[in-house]
Amino acid sequence: MPLVPYASDPARSRGREFAIENTFARGPRTAYQRDRDRIIHSIAFRRLRYKTQVFVAPDGDHYRVRLTHSLEVAQIARVIARVLGLDEDLTEALALAHDIGHAPFGHAGEDALNAALTGRGGFDHNAHALRVLMRFESPYCEHDGLNLTWETLEGLAKHNGPVAEPNWSLGELNTEFPLELGTWPSLEAQVASLSDDIAYDNHDIDDGLRAGILDLDEVLAHPFVADHWAEVEARYPDAPLDRQLAELVRSQIGHMVNDLLAETRVRLKGIASVDEVRAAGRATVAFSPALESSERQFKRFMYEKLYHHPLQLETARRARALVAELYSAYSQEPVLMDEEWIGTMPRHEPDRSRHIAGYIAGMTDRFAINCHEQIYGVSHEDLGHV
Repeated sequence: MPLVPYASDPARSRGREFAIENTFARGPRTAYQRDRDRIIHSIAFRRLRYKTQVFVAPDGDHYRVRLTHSLEVAQIARVIARVLGLDEDLTEALALAHDIGHAPFGHAGEDALNAALTGRGGFDHNAHALRVLMRFESPYCEHDGLNLTWETLEGLAKHNGPVAEPNWSLGELNTEFPLELGTWPSLEAQVASLSDDIAYDNHDIDDGLRAGILDLDEVLAHPFVADHWAEVEARYPDAPLDRQLAELVRSQIGHMVNDLLAETRVRLKGIASVDEVRAAGRATVAFSPALESSERQFKRFMYEKLYHHPLQLETARRARALVAELYSAYSQEPVLMDEEWIGTMPRHEPDRSRHIAGYIAGMTDRFAINCHEQIYGVSHEDLGHV
């Protein structure tokens, strides 16, 4: 299927940071296909298997983690990209990599690292994703990082929109390989971003109910869900509840995808190029105003009932303390870190503290727990069990 004029064309990519690469052919792949494959084969991507999505170190195999969430986002994003005539491979690469900069324990870990770097630039998982992909993840002989295309890096840097005030990490990388942070990103990046919302808005319902934290009646009575639930009950009145709920999630996802497609097609009128997408002054890929309002209300409900549930808040408190204590231990005794990280430890601040935060940010939940237990001799067997 040929790309539409406002799609990102791999044949017209702005290239990679390091132009000199090993030129041996490794299959008939486009530049964006190579980006996707590099991300999938990276160590950082594999670590998402043991990083928090909603629940810290869950002991049930059916709960989502960052890896499974990223795969679900990629599936939704690729479908949308196909319908709109966009580059599916770039869209998939962005969806797969969007959470790769997360610290252990999700936002609780990020908060702890941000506090630890007070006065040293702070910590932001979006900016750290670029740092991981451009500097830390280095399997190639010719250069640091995965050397992804400009379009992939730009999409990750700006997947939530233009960046007016980049933090130190993104600012440094942007100086070395400018990503035009003040403009809107490609349509592929915008699709990946809203596919993230579609995925977690609906799949977190499933995990929250499975954990017994969300109240079923409250969820099903919420306006964001109620109409679709009524349709499911009418269509499958005799089906078991678990199958009805699975149908509800599918129905919700389909509704949000169709709404996004309809609104985006309206916003695409008059746009004839990628450059016009970047200069549009607003998001081109979007939900309708009605769905956007409804979805925002549902997010508030989920924060109150799930993400800020007392059990979740207590787990987050313990996770923040654990990460803060790891940072303190490595700051006082860097020899406790892995040999590779000891050998590359900067001598001066703020680079020294940022280096330590980068080491911790790469940890999985379980590795962070094990490291803390080894250093402090405190067991965390019950941390986050659901």
